[in-house]
Amino acid sequence: MKRTLRRLALLSVAMVLGFASCEKENNGYEYVDLGLPSGTKWATCNVGATAPHEYGNYYAWGEVSTKSDYAIENYILDDVSMSDITGDATYDAARANLGGLWRMPTKIEMEELVNSCTWTSVEQNGVYGMQGIGPNGNCIFFPAAGDYDGISADSIGAYGHYWTSTPDENSNIYSCSFLFYSSEDYIILWDYRTRGRSIRPVSD
Repeated sequence: MKRTLRRLALLSVAMVLGFASCEKENNGYEYVDLGLPSGTKWATCNVGATAPHEYGNYYAWGEVSTKSDYAIENYILDDVSMSDITGDATYDAARANLGGLWRMPTKIEMEELVNSCTWTSVEQNGVYGMQGIGPNGNCIFFPAAGDYDGISADSIGAYGHYWTSTPDENSNIYSCSFLFYSSEDYIILWDYRTRGRSIRPVSD
């Protein structure tokens, strides 16, 4: 009962104060310390965004530039065997575009974030997304940026789909990602590398 009341209190404080603890920076980009067991710091914005509610850029997995057509025909890593790309500026869009210690989160780091936070479906500046409250009461917002398949935007404003740096060890066409529709409907899964998706950077 006490734990439930504490969680409700943290949620109330976060909703009143907004998206707090964004004052710390790494290489000019803000991050939030959510009090995660690993100590991993999460950026407050997607790669290519300047505010938490902005969608930012879309990247095929392992590519560091945006493009107008997210198709298999122009995908540079089609059927290429890869190891984890976190921190490798050749393939990690966070490291390549933000510099410093920024990098894509690994599957393990994304799982830690998802499992350690309390999630709520909210709107920020009129943009639908998910808010996670960390163990220390600080919070983070993920906009429902949808994704791109070929030249077509898919479900922008309806769901969020975020890459991790971890490829599928058993297939050269899938990598790990975080997909959410609401605070009751989210999953970490393996999906096609070719699609253009959001990236939320982390740093140590």
